[in-house]
Amino acid sequence: MSDVKNIDMFKNDVRYRENIAHIETIPAKKASYKKVDNLNERIVDYLSSKDVKLYLHQAETYEAIKDGEHVIITTPTASGKTLAFNLPIMETMIEDRDATALYIYPAKALSNDQLHVLENLERELNIKITPRTYDGDTPREDKRGIREKSRIVLTNPYQLHLILSWHHQWSRFYKNLRYIVIDESHYYKGVFGSNVAFLIKRLKRIANFYGSYPQFILSSATLANPLELANRLTGEEFVLVDSDTSPSGEKDFILYNPFKNYVRNRVNTQNAPSVHMETENIFMYMMLKNIQTLCFTISRKTTELIAMWAKKDMTQVKGQLAHRIAAYRAGYQAQERREIEEGLKSGKYLGVTCTNALELGINIGSLDSVIISGYPGTMISTWQQAGRAGRSNQKSLAILIAFENQLDQYFMNNPKFFFDKPHENAIIDLTNPILQEAHLLCAAKELPLQRGESEKYFGISQNVIDELVDKKDLHENHRGDFIYPYDDNPAMDHSLDQISSEEFKVMNNGRLLETMERSQVYREAHEGAILINKGDTYVVNSVNLKNGFVNVSRQEVDYHTMVLNQTDISIKKKLSKTKYGKLTIHFGELTVSEDYFKYKKMQFSKAIGTYPLDLPPLKFATKGLWFTIPKRVKDTLEDMFSNEEEVFAGGLHGAEHALIGLFPLHTMCDRFDIGGLSTNYHEDTQEATIFIYDGYEGGIGICEKAVDVFVDLLNSTIDLLNNCQCQSGCPACIYSPKCGNDNKPLHKNATKYILEYMSKLISGDAAGEKEEIVIEEVDEFIDAYDLYKKGDYSASKDILNNVLAHDNRHAKALALMGQILYEQDQKDVALVFTKKALSADRSNEMANELDALLTNKPKKEHVELKSLDDIDTLYEEAYDLFNQGDLATSSEILEELLDFDDRNSEALALMGLIYYHSGIFPKAVEYYKKASKINKNGEMVRELKMRVS
Repeated sequence: MSDVKNIDMFKNDVRYRENIAHIETIPAKKASYKKVDNLNERIVDYLSSKDVKLYLHQAETYEAIKDGEHVIITTPTASGKTLAFNLPIMETMIEDRDATALYIYPAKALSNDQLHVLENLERELNIKITPRTYDGDTPREDKRGIREKSRIVLTNPYQLHLILSWHHQWSRFYKNLRYIVIDESHYYKGVFGSNVAFLIKRLKRIANFYGSYPQFILSSATLANPLELANRLTGEEFVLVDSDTSPSGEKDFILYNPFKNYVRNRVNTQNAPSVHMETENIFMYMMLKNIQTLCFTISRKTTELIAMWAKKDMTQVKGQLAHRIAAYRAGYQAQERREIEEGLKSGKYLGVTCTNALELGINIGSLDSVIISGYPGTMISTWQQAGRAGRSNQKSLAILIAFENQLDQYFMNNPKFFFDKPHENAIIDLTNPILQEAHLLCAAKELPLQRGESEKYFGISQNVIDELVDKKDLHENHRGDFIYPYDDNPAMDHSLDQISSEEFKVMNNGRLLETMERSQVYREAHEGAILINKGDTYVVNSVNLKNGFVNVSRQEVDYHTMVLNQTDISIKKKLSKTKYGKLTIHFGELTVSEDYFKYKKMQFSKAIGTYPLDLPPLKFATKGLWFTIPKRVKDTLEDMFSNEEEVFAGGLHGAEHALIGLFPLHTMCDRFDIGGLSTNYHEDTQEATIFIYDGYEGGIGICEKAVDVFVDLLNSTIDLLNNCQCQSGCPACIYSPKCGNDNKPLHKNATKYILEYMSKLISGDAAGEKEEIVIEEVDEFIDAYDLYKKGDYSASKDILNNVLAHDNRHAKALALMGQILYEQDQKDVALVFTKKALSADRSNEMANELDALLTNKPKKEHVELKSLDDIDTLYEEAYDLFNQGDLATSSEILEELLDFDDRNSEALALMGLIYYHSGIFPKAVEYYKKASKINKNGEMVRELKMRVS
């Protein structure tokens, strides 16, 4: 085995020390113990035979469980969490021969590993619990025996989701259910976590039906909000055990930055460091020093590549070590994974590359060093992976190798943040309407829903049940219970990994490779895309959107593909606004339309071809945050950079990218879980606006949490830009790997100016103050008018837009909007609002005065409509006025025309275009629907369709 001298050599090696950004030495720690009184004799004998003393945190966990508390324990890997909750459960199993327990794990490999632990306890304690795993790999012939005899069953959420409706076969088990253990509970976040939270509530309801009220025991890595996570997952209140009292040896945790001394500019972009090559070099170095090493990578393909390169290079350098290198990832056969796990424990393997499949608590013993190639996305994963290194009382090493992206580079420049207290909040959202409906249908299939149960178990109002009844998805029987009226199992149609039930099958020569939802097909599996599956590359030959099939063929290629898209957003409903000083962050319901219109073939970072895509826009309702940037910022930037183009747009776009890039610092999400849009002008706010939204139908709680931590997010983003050495922007600061606009335009200095402007709004007199206002559907006109009188046009328009979203014929709001637009020199749009105000209330004084100011034309002669020729003449006149920008007069003529002929599709479409250009998008859509029903192929109808779709 290695010695401390070898472990210490790396940080002083001349080849590597220049790229070391920070070394954090985590000191060795002695154990703290506590004796537990009144333990069952068999448990006492077992601990004595193994020479085990309980750590203080294990004793505290035991005592809380025996006191009947729901417990969440959050201590690091290898700190003895499993023994802490197994002991009280085993004691109950000894004392109550009928008692049962359900252990839920996020991965099959982990439940198999824990099965061996429980089998050993069964044997050593001489109790009959017949622990078994029950999942997709369980032989059919074994399942009945498990249901009838096993007292401890280990499963995963996917299996539980499918078998809950068969609860009558498990009646013995549910009647005696005393404990539900949810291990690695930090994995339950985002869409998966929100689905699992509803699943656990369904499980509780079934247990209660059989008369049992089980105790919950959760184990997790360290989080910023463990009690909130536990409560949202289960609906119960918890006791937290979070101090680690187990022993550990000293550990050097090194932040290693291949880009530390690299300055990106137009000349040397092709000579950027390769993180993968650097990873392989350090991996080789460790093995040549006889340091047993686990190397975590960001993807299955990278895992295979680095192992392959290392074997090849080791053959040249020290051939006898080549066979001691292996790769480990999901997708391997169970026996292959077991062989590698045992090889790590025995020392057969000196170096193993792996995905996060080995991050979980699978027993592979403790190693000398861990390499983490690329920040894994969460601090939890980082510390779980780093925790794999460290034999008790022996020095170990963890190295995080940074990629050139916002998150990795932020940590390299802010080590204090990295090693500080937990910042991450695990997000579970129980308000997504699609998930609510899906799980209510599953629950009704499992047991008829009684009135009030949706509120009691799921926190969902009766209104949602009533809507499902109206849609014929549920049926109310004569007793007033709600039942699922069909023969199928709705759980089969709802995946725990996604929100949408729409599923696409990726097929290769009739063989199913994988499944994905529509949005993923658009991004990764459109026609012509290069799809990577288990390290192999496939070309997408065709996509059948109607039937849900993607056909691919296996092909080795030397390029990858990148899709481009355009995003449109409309504000559907404002839910709240949060003021930090003078900065206002809005939150609400959004309608997003993403148009994936072309893709590029890329060789490394060079485009070798661009190809069109013919896909209908992806439309979904979601939740998001937004904020506006006033025109004076645009004017200042254009003066500062007078010789440069698209400065303001580039600054907004860069701010959007940089903020999204650091979202995962404060909310546990992936940057691909969120989307964004920046625009110089948005119809719904009438100002330059940056939107950031949850990339899932109905929203999943990420942006809602981000509003709470927005000041921290903004400060982190400013730090990121100030520490980046590039001249005009790079992947470490304002580029985004998922930008639908090909990272154009971007302007680094304008980005910094905008972010610092926002920071100044927060600071000043109101520094640190936070005011949250929940927006209710009331007439806020008085507030808007007061703000108008103070000259705060932006805030006034914001409130007026909200008023008009609820009542589009609110005459006072329409007139005041017209007045503000008139004073901002937007006279055409001002006239449209004025005419609408007069249409709603002919006596409105402000609208009449504005009308006189805006219309200096002689009164139009009234044309009496008698024939189709008159209609054509009027239409031509309206069309000419529309083209001249006189939208108000054009709309007057069209209203007269449509009073005579309300089925004139071209006139309807032209009216829709006027609404579109006036920023009243819902009315534009309404007129498009009317026009397209009459003649969807009309020239003006097609024009309007391009705008509203």
